Amino acid sequence: MNKKYTSLQALLRDNVDARRYFSNLPDYIQEQLTTRSGTINSFASLEDYAQNLTRGDP
Repeated sequence: MNKKYTSLQALLRDNVDARRYFSNLPDYIQEQLTTRSGTINSFASLEDYAQNLTRGDP
């Protein structure tokens, strides 16, 4: 089951896999995800947002 968190910061603080995934993303993607912090409340939503942002990257 995909646990829900209150924000991206809570997700990254409490979920090691999410923290590892986030830290391996390019800096500009991390910055864009941080601006959407309130809407990212699970590891699945983190992956979805990141994949949408990286679409089209070489």
